[in-house]
Amino acid sequence: MPKLTTELTEAEWTIIKAVWEHEPCAAPTIQEELESVTEWTYSTVRTLMDRMVAKGLLTAEKIRNLTLYRSAVTRAQAQRGELLYALKNAFDGALTPMVQCLLETENLSANDLADLEKLIRDRRKKSGKR
Repeated sequence: MPKLTTELTEAEWTIIKAVWEHEPCAAPTIQEELESVTEWTYSTVRTLMDRMVAKGLLTAEKIRNLTLYRSAVTRAQAQRGELLYALKNAFDGALTPMVQCLLETENLSANDLADLEKLIRDRRKKSGKR
């Protein structure tokens, strides 16, 4: 999986989440989907989507007078890019303080903690460390 190096703006997150749900899709579909929440006009949505194509976040295919958009990044790639951005900027690249912050601010269930412990154990096995 290629690494995502471009961070998404709040507006781009709004658009790409809707695209993931409806792809392939046209700008009017996305505008209708988001209108009640964002009040964005068609031209705003189309401009945002075209800028996202230029940034490599979406692809566009013209079929006669209809443009169909698809995501060019997966949900996991976008999440990874966002997380790495926060790690770099909010925690100066230090992972332990970031994880500590998450553990202290979230209401983690026993299942959540067990899942995290399993992820760490599995990662240790993968890297050959105990």
